[in-house]
Amino acid sequence: MKKYITFLLLFTCFSLFSTPKETDPVLQELDKVLANKEQYVKKKYAAIGELKVHIEKFKLSDDKKALYNTYMSLFDEYKSFKYDSAYYYIEQAKDMAFHLKDSELLAKAKIKEGFVLLSSGLFKEAIDTLCSIKNEDRLDIKTRYEYFSVKARAYYDLADYTRDPRYNINYIQKGTKYIEQAIMIVDTNTNEYWAAISLKRMKQQDRKGAEFAFSYWINNYKLPTEYYGIATSSLGYIYSEQGLKEKGIHYLCLAAIADVKNATKETVALRNLANELFKSGDLEKANRYINLAMDDATFYDARHRKIEISTILPIIEKAQLNKIKDKNDILEAVVILLAVLSVIIIIFLVIIFRQLKERNASRKAMAESYAKLQEMNNSLSEANIIKEEYIAYFIKATSDFINKIDHLQKSTIQKIISKKTDEVISSLKRYNVKKERENLFRQFDEIFLKLFPTFIEDFNALFPDDHKTVIKKGELLNTEMRLFALYRLGIQDSNQIADFLELSVSTVYTYKTRIKSKSHCKETFEEKIMAIKTI
Repeated sequence: MKKYITFLLLFTCFSLFSTPKETDPVLQELDKVLANKEQYVKKKYAAIGELKVHIEKFKLSDDKKALYNTYMSLFDEYKSFKYDSAYYYIEQAKDMAFHLKDSELLAKAKIKEGFVLLSSGLFKEAIDTLCSIKNEDRLDIKTRYEYFSVKARAYYDLADYTRDPRYNINYIQKGTKYIEQAIMIVDTNTNEYWAAISLKRMKQQDRKGAEFAFSYWINNYKLPTEYYGIATSSLGYIYSEQGLKEKGIHYLCLAAIADVKNATKETVALRNLANELFKSGDLEKANRYINLAMDDATFYDARHRKIEISTILPIIEKAQLNKIKDKNDILEAVVILLAVLSVIIIIFLVIIFRQLKERNASRKAMAESYAKLQEMNNSLSEANIIKEEYIAYFIKATSDFINKIDHLQKSTIQKIISKKTDEVISSLKRYNVKKERENLFRQFDEIFLKLFPTFIEDFNALFPDDHKTVIKKGELLNTEMRLFALYRLGIQDSNQIADFLELSVSTVYTYKTRIKSKSHCKETFEEKIMAIKTI
């Protein structure tokens, strides 16, 4: 059960905080480029600033052709960056062309105007502007190619925007007519040819043909900046439509990186990439990229791009919010589970601590019982030793006393029979009771000190230096020590002590009281005496 809960927690946390695996390291490169996005925008503004410096100079010199070229260059900088500025400068270029009365320059400006109008989503205005160009067959090949390709793109983009079968087939057919005209006038070994043929195949739903064309173009030609973004974005879209998710994301990433580095705001790469990442489950990146795409479309003011993004942005944001909600729900469940587990663990800990406390109490009780038992064993052992020594002593003392009495009795009877009364009296006088008692005490002292060799030192340790007992020469114990020696042996009855020491009971009490009063541990004096160890 414990292992199961641990596994569940680990799995839940992993599911909660893990992020989808990135399909391509180019995604990491894209994030790095996006982090430095503002640096690329600053470079764009720097290039624009350099061009603007020349306008005032050419106005002063009234060099209308130079002004026209500068306005066209500023348009090129703005055309995929910011619609209103691009439109402003193309209008200025048209004005210069009118003043110069140069129809070819005016046609070139109108083609550019058509491009920026359709980039902003103004398809009708773009087509009307392009259709206003007369005698396009008199234009140079490069300008004619641009005219046909922009007009083709206008109808293709209108078809994508309309998405109505009643109209978009007609728009695609018109777009194809103009792209074929563009293809016919350029060399097959040019970027312009492969850009046109790739676009045609893609719009005619020839995915394999379009895949080949875009791949061949990318791998065999050095593409200009604007072409590279279009080619990689288109190839990524084709792979995505074929279900080749990883390839699609890879090329859409390349296109998005190119767009960011070129400060291109009118783009579909980041939007399509967000859509693919959404499908693959990477909601965090999808949500971030789709919002960045919306920021770009708003900055550029691309009306149709904002509409296109608006159709999928709420879906991605809702999915992201649902994912966050799911994470929060899981997190809440994990927190509740952890709280429950914490309570269970606390309960178990309380039970374990109680059991440990009871076990320690039992061990302590057992230890105390063992100590008491050991103490009892020691006391019994000590008592046995004392008994053995003093039994042997009293057997010998009693035997000696009986022998003396027996000898005295026999000697006295014999002398009385012999009527030697003087000798009887003399023999009785020779028996000295005091000396016999001294011998008894000495034997007692010798045996006691044999049993308790540290008694004198331990006894004196209970008194300050000025009240320690000093044993006289020739003595082993004095009367006071002998009294407490008897106490240590367990003879604590004052009458018995008085009889043995040939003292009165009151004298025994006096000795006890006086000696205890001199000790520095009066309250526990008897316990200290009983604690003196035997051998």
